[in-house]
Amino acid sequence: MRMLHTMIRVGDLDRSIAFYTEMMGMKLLRKSDNEEYKYTLAFVGYGDESETAVIELTYNWGTDSYDQGTAFGHIAIGADDIYATCEKIRAAGGNISREPGPVLGGTTEIAFVEDPDGYKIELIQLRHAGQGLEG
Repeated sequence: MRMLHTMIRVGDLDRSIAFYTEMMGMKLLRKSDNEEYKYTLAFVGYGDESETAVIELTYNWGTDSYDQGTAFGHIAIGADDIYATCEKIRAAGGNISREPGPVLGGTTEIAFVEDPDGYKIELIQLRHAGQGLEG
């Protein structure tokens, strides 16, 4: 078995696709409309779905926002240089909710950004990915 995708509901599909492709550097892999049930799915990611996990953006027609609740935490993405990535996102108008730097109580370097719907995305310096707090 392997992880396939994570689904998040979005209020403006075009805005979300632009964020994930232009600011986060993902590719739009596929998009489909369901006329009968009034929703559109868009899959974005860094590689082909046959090889890597992706994000499914679900837009329910006519719904422009969601109550995210308190259960969901964040999506984590490894980056070669989280400092440069944050500057690129900031320059494009994105929201950096936690500046890059060491995690509290450790040495792993992280940052947090938010997508247009407020979903948190943790950026982890790739050399630290999978190493726990001390990295």
